[in-house]
Amino acid sequence: MAMAKREEGKKVNSNINVTPMVDVMLVLLIIFMVITPMLNNKVNVDLPKVNAATVMENANKEDAIVVAVTREGKTFLGGDQVSLTDLGTRVADLLAKKTAADADKTVYLRADNRANYGKVMDAIDAVRTAGVSQLGMLTEKDDTK
Repeated sequence: MAMAKREEGKKVNSNINVTPMVDVMLVLLIIFMVITPMLNNKVNVDLPKVNAATVMENANKEDAIVVAVTREGKTFLGGDQVSLTDLGTRVADLLAKKTAADADKTVYLRADNRANYGKVMDAIDAVRTAGVSQLGMLTEKDDTK
């Protein structure tokens, strides 16, 4: 039976192996790249494409009031489906909760490209009855030209 003994002259390898850490970081990066676009919009609608789109950065904020009208004519406030009769009161309640420090009292409308025009106008009327003076209609920039 041989006994293993340590030779004092050999150095200990103290290098850090970063390959496993890089692998984990790449997996996390891919996961975040896939998940992030899904977090922005709670209701998926196909926005109309326009040439002269204006950037509305406040629409992406957490406390922004976003009304969505889908292709089927369903109306959503944030991620919750609401009826057109309740939309005005719910928007008014959300606007009342905003403090004076929140200067942006704009309501943003995301209407599907193929949504019925009458349903979109009904949603706009319901928002206007809540006393909203600033209504931002969200679109996508047309990059084909």
